[in-house]
Amino acid sequence: MRRKARLVLVWPGVLSLALFAIFAASAQVQETAPAAFEQKSVMVSMRDGVKLHTSIFIPKNMTGRLPIILERTPYQAPDQPRALGSPRFKALVDEGFIFVFQDIRGRYKSEGQFVMQRAPVSLTTGKNDPKAVDEVTDAYDTVEWLIRNVPGNNGRVGIFGISYPGWTAAMATLDPHPALKAASPQASPADMFLGDDFHHNGAFRLSYGFEYATMMETNKESFRFNFDRYDTYEWYLRLGALSNVNEKYLKGTIPTWNDFVEHPNYDDFWQKQAMAGYLTRVNIPTLSVAGWWDQEDFYGPLKIYNTLEKHDKQRMNFLVAGPWNHGGWARGDGSSLGRIKFDSNTSEYYRQKIEAPWFAYWLRTRARRF
Repeated sequence: MRRKARLVLVWPGVLSLALFAIFAASAQVQETAPAAFEQKSVMVSMRDGVKLHTSIFIPKNMTGRLPIILERTPYQAPDQPRALGSPRFKALVDEGFIFVFQDIRGRYKSEGQFVMQRAPVSLTTGKNDPKAVDEVTDAYDTVEWLIRNVPGNNGRVGIFGISYPGWTAAMATLDPHPALKAASPQASPADMFLGDDFHHNGAFRLSYGFEYATMMETNKESFRFNFDRYDTYEWYLRLGALSNVNEKYLKGTIPTWNDFVEHPNYDDFWQKQAMAGYLTRVNIPTLSVAGWWDQEDFYGPLKIYNTLEKHDKQRMNFLVAGPWNHGGWARGDGSSLGRIKFDSNTSEYYRQKIEAPWFAYWLRTRARRF
């Protein structure tokens, strides 16, 4: 019975208790978004002095103190209330939260240098080293600033995200701020060599690795590589040896591509990035979310859940898995996948009956069960 209360499998017609797709989805928001939010943009200082662009949405009709929902993203923090008009946020908006979005270090309007999958160095150097910065410390410093400076908050923060923002949510749990009370890493990668994104079972995904690395590291914004032909399969065939990537096109300017070249095997570089070695305890309630047909990060959420489960003495580790592709639970109603029709609106059910109540339970008084 204990396991059934903490594992949710969302399946067509059956609901039993037991890096490109997300970027594109984040831009597909409704124009008829909630207008009842006061929005402000601020630059939040981290411990090393780097300032991160942070967008805050506070409900105008607040009748009491509200929890904060935070997303830290490399895909551009929204500055307009219409972002909250997408299906992804409706149930959370109805539940009542303050929403905060932040450009992570080195992306879009944030200062600093972006490092892909920055290893959590602060876990070994300690909190007092101002030079030891990573996504763990940036999340910690952000939460500290939010609870001190955002009016009307109740001192409780939840963090979530899908894909790369899911990974930053997972990083925040490794050494969480005391006010961070819940986290939902969704489609988060856990090991970029063994099962997620760049490699699947160690096999390098050439087109994905090349196009994602150039998208993220050509400049501070998302960049689309200019292929000289429509058929990119033909482009890769004509490329020849992989050494031609730097020789002809990138000229050594894309750090992640250089890492692919320098680390073709599962060496110390990939092992330090891998999540499992850092998941030694369940620090806060954690809800991992996975899609059975996620072509990018199905390995990650299952690995995070399974690893934490070994340490979960307080029953705070949860998993939802459903009939979705990468981030599909955040888009549309989930009644179908391609031509496959389901007997229920699986995505709507997840957002309305699982995600929003789960965050409300942990971030409010915990007076009601989800």
